[in-house]
Amino acid sequence: RNILAAIPGMKLVEMDRKPTAVELLDLLAKRNVDYCFVRSPVKGVIIDRRVNIGQTVVSAMSVSSSSALWTTSRPSSAAASRFMACKQCGEDTRFVATDVTRRADVEHLRDEALRAFGQVDVWINNAGRGISRPVLDLTDDDFDQMMAVNVKSALYGMQAILPHFKERGAGHLINVSSALGRIPFVSVRSVYSAAKAALNSLTANLRMELRAAYPNIHVSVVMPPMVSSDFGRNALYATPPPAGGLRPGVVVQAPEQAAAAIVDLIDHPRAEVYTNPGQAEVVARYYADVAAFEANLGG
Repeated sequence: RNILAAIPGMKLVEMDRKPTAVELLDLLAKRNVDYCFVRSPVKGVIIDRRVNIGQTVVSAMSVSSSSALWTTSRPSSAAASRFMACKQCGEDTRFVATDVTRRADVEHLRDEALRAFGQVDVWINNAGRGISRPVLDLTDDDFDQMMAVNVKSALYGMQAILPHFKERGAGHLINVSSALGRIPFVSVRSVYSAAKAALNSLTANLRMELRAAYPNIHVSVVMPPMVSSDFGRNALYATPPPAGGLRPGVVVQAPEQAAAAIVDLIDHPRAEVYTNPGQAEVVARYYADVAAFEANLGG
């Protein structure tokens, strides 16, 4: 039997078969099981600066993969607690504190993954930080910080792991972007949205570069909507939620839903994934008539 092992004080759940990613995350949500593992052959690296999405992906991946190396750019008590949580996923999970805005640190992360696992099958760039500042108020430092964390960190990851993927002739690179990279739902996110649009473009161009010579190297971008996490509170110039609540039609997704989409993407590689399936239709409407769509959004 595959045993889903929870942290002390939580419940244990036993199953007579390996659960799917969706079933697993449903169990995590409904049965108070936090971290679980079942051994199998996939080895992955997750670069994470966002609480909840990266952590939940680690939890989910550990059921379908024997090894995961997880890094964070926050060397803090929160990172330490994540390390302790990560250890609950099994002895084949590793944690490496990494400044993802430093190329040498990301290359060190790659080297540690190869030393620990021998190979990397999946590399996920999930580092990100938001901002709450209108375009006309942006400073040079604001712009540079957003590009460093949201774009350059992913570029460093891509350039670090691709030689290994090319040598093996296979691998899967996943960049976690944002729906804001396609539609300016929240104009105060300004350069964060611009950075995610740049990340979308870099991902597409890399995919096109590789497709002929390396058909078994997959390059994907994941675009979540707003996720219920501390992302907004940790944004540069973070502001309290609007007094009147969110704009009508804004979807807030649970981290488990976003993580389930990422795990499914690992199982079924494709170019782009909106973690909220309805988002693709919204994007199509936006590009069909940008002016009309923006007029309906208001300020």
